[in-house]
Amino acid sequence: MAEESGDTDTDGDGELEARLADQETFDPPESFVEQANVADDGIYEEFEENWPDCWERAANLLSWDQEYETVLEDDDAPFYKWFTGGELNASANCLDRHVEDGAKNRAAIKWEGELGETRTYTYGDLLNEVEEFAAALRDLGVEEDDVVTLYMPMIPELPIAMLACARIGAPHSVVFAGFSADALATRMNAADSEYLVTCDGYYRRGDALNHKEKADKGLRGVDHEVTSVVVDRLGDELNHFLGNSAHDYDELIEEHAGASVEPVSRDAEDMLFLMYTSGTTGQPKGVKHTTGGYLSYAAWTSHAVLDVKPEDTYWCAADIGWITGHSYIVYGPLALGTTSMMYEGTPDYPERDRLWELVEKNGVDIFYTAPTAIRAFMKWGSQYPEEHDLSSLRLLGTVGEPINPRAWKWYYTHIGGENCPIVDTWWQTETGGMMITTLPGVGTMKPGSAGPPLPGIDARIVDTSGEQIEAGDAGYLTVQNPWPGMLRTLYQNDERFLAEYWQEYSDEESDEWVYFPEDGAKIDDDGYITILGRVDDVINVSGHRLGTMEIESAIVGVEGVAEAAVVGGSHEVKGQAVYTYVILEEGQGDSESMRERIVEGVEDAIGPIARPEEVVFTPELPKTRSGKIMRRLLEDLASGEELGNTSTLRNPEIVDEIAARISDSDGDSDSDN
Repeated sequence: MAEESGDTDTDGDGELEARLADQETFDPPESFVEQANVADDGIYEEFEENWPDCWERAANLLSWDQEYETVLEDDDAPFYKWFTGGELNASANCLDRHVEDGAKNRAAIKWEGELGETRTYTYGDLLNEVEEFAAALRDLGVEEDDVVTLYMPMIPELPIAMLACARIGAPHSVVFAGFSADALATRMNAADSEYLVTCDGYYRRGDALNHKEKADKGLRGVDHEVTSVVVDRLGDELNHFLGNSAHDYDELIEEHAGASVEPVSRDAEDMLFLMYTSGTTGQPKGVKHTTGGYLSYAAWTSHAVLDVKPEDTYWCAADIGWITGHSYIVYGPLALGTTSMMYEGTPDYPERDRLWELVEKNGVDIFYTAPTAIRAFMKWGSQYPEEHDLSSLRLLGTVGEPINPRAWKWYYTHIGGENCPIVDTWWQTETGGMMITTLPGVGTMKPGSAGPPLPGIDARIVDTSGEQIEAGDAGYLTVQNPWPGMLRTLYQNDERFLAEYWQEYSDEESDEWVYFPEDGAKIDDDGYITILGRVDDVINVSGHRLGTMEIESAIVGVEGVAEAAVVGGSHEVKGQAVYTYVILEEGQGDSESMRERIVEGVEDAIGPIARPEEVVFTPELPKTRSGKIMRRLLEDLASGEELGNTSTLRNPEIVDEIAARISDSDGDSDSDN
């Protein structure tokens, strides 16, 4: 019954829709502005007039072992360098300095397990365990600049391991726990990583999942020796065998109890971590983020956009396996000395009010989540948040993909009580932190539009020749100037870094480099930017970027498959979903078992996050006369959109045939239900 009431508007929701439908702008309440970290609209002009020295404001949020000499070095653009000459340690900035300033007993991490377990680490507790694990890593042979891979779900040992690595100057590479064994092996090989920290398993919807089995399978695909550490999350639920090159996390902590490890002073441009993200070639890209620029930018955006204060309980409901969790669960909030929440489970287990129960229980002040989750909340119904007191909330945020106005207004009303500003943030793994959004204590909010570029960010919308477009027209999003949180390069691949992200414009006086995020966008008369989506072959599923080439490679690897095309199609909850069009080898039947093998092949190669929403068998794919697959038409078919021009196809008749097959498939699924 609850599901039915979520699918249709109640009278209250209907009145809400009518009242808010025509409202296009929302101002932050005066009570919020009065306490906001940033409330002066002069900050935009100040940053513009004082660029790049304006970014000293971000650097000043950190403690430096040695002061930097230059804010920005651009002699070797686009290989920019920030805060050169400066030295610092990220772990010390997130822990030691708060303990020294009297915050030893303030909660740093509040963790909620899926089965109701809780753990709270004060800043003193967290520092102690980080030092103990840092000592253990050193004893295992980890040295400065060694890349340590972390393959764990949302358990406290993940941020502990990240901060322990940072403490000894060893970059970490976190691999999302939902990724497959093959994905783990690919990333460890690419990073030349000889160390892995993982766990025995974790809970999902009450079931104990065997994660170590997947990690062990991945290690068999790594082409060098690996030393592992295994966290025991499941206890008696899962017995596991360590083997000769693996160590138990708890035993290591016990062996190094009370250890003191001085934080290694790192150059501002030294690598803090690698994060692998999907690319259009099928080979994941190792995005390199540095210590000074990244940490200062994560801290500044947490301060200015999320309005984080030390006394807050702040909850970013992302996974640390993605960049959002790095910047806005671990480094940004902890650099500011606040309490950061972590949750292991899903939003609807054991009930659909789980998140709101946790908001009420913990008195959460700031809540940051993805539009895909908000659309699910809408579908379930407003009765679930209404069961809980959400009055502690001061600010709401969204991340991962554009949010439509209807979902924005639902979030604003049913979660924020029409009293919380919403920051709709656009950014990427590569940018390190937020780039386009309103400052909640300054800007008017426009549902559906991310907002203006942040102070100091020169984002423009251009046409194919690089010229700025007029307000209201669509074009390509670009960033004209560097910023501290930016990626420095792709790991061991400077050429790909240049080719994928940068465009050089030269004149008689100078060369200018422009960053292309490969997103389409439009801008209005007020300078507010609306993101329209990707313009490359990457699918954004629930805010997670998946390369089409990587998925296609997995499908073609299934015996009996001749060719495949993968596109993103509209999905009510996920925003985009994976739709696959498959040509089978001669003599192969398009049976349900073949469909299951294809789905299994994708999940084995990449992970459940890439599971195809639909597999459509077809004798041909729509191709131009030059042999290029017309993906635009396949996207239209997947989303049920009106088809565009097919005159350039060498086989236009196949489009109608594919459409008929999709229609037949839909009819079959309806009858099954």
